[in-house]
Amino acid sequence: MKTILRSIAVLFTIFATTSGFSQTAGTTSDDTRYDFKIGVKAGLNVSNVYDEQNNDYVAENKVGFVGGGFLSIPITKFVGFQPEILYSEKGFKATKSTILGNYEFTRTSTYLDIPLQLQIKPIPFVTILAGPQFSYLLKTKNDFNGNITSTEEENINSENYKKNIFGFVVGADVNVNNFIISGRAGWDISKTDTNGDSSKPRYKNQVLQVTLGYAF
Repeated sequence: MKTILRSIAVLFTIFATTSGFSQTAGTTSDDTRYDFKIGVKAGLNVSNVYDEQNNDYVAENKVGFVGGGFLSIPITKFVGFQPEILYSEKGFKATKSTILGNYEFTRTSTYLDIPLQLQIKPIPFVTILAGPQFSYLLKTKNDFNGNITSTEEENINSENYKKNIFGFVVGADVNVNNFIISGRAGWDISKTDTNGDSSKPRYKNQVLQVTLGYAF
């Protein structure tokens, strides 16, 4: 939970910095809060995992790609709805020890993320968003680097994996003309590993996401 709170703090620091720029750059733009928009976005996930039942498990952040499309659907001038469909890489890194020495373990899990977000639009160039997220697991692979170097793709059809994950996202968009600078903090509510043990933790994904988008 502390990592989640730190991620949200970083997210809104980025938001505060970029919104100052947007307030200057976007003052001559028309107010488009009533407009229906369709757009594309791409950027980076900085992801990790947390485990409410195993607080001693320590992992490092992993950087992955995220990209997809979104709709901006106005309900009123100040409220709207924004669904998205994203190809999203998440995971974590960890260092493990064996009798042969240390090696780095990296897990990359690729999801189809569908966040369903409520928009709050207090001013033309800022949108605050929050809502549930549904994630579908597409594939998972493990990379081992050290004395042992290999890549293994996991069988996600085994009963040890949940393909359907429920989570939550919160963040903000800064609108500069048709460009959108987005920041999100997201975390799973349901765990991804159904039978976790000491070697396979009962982890839940947490992500800090930054993207650049364009709305038509």
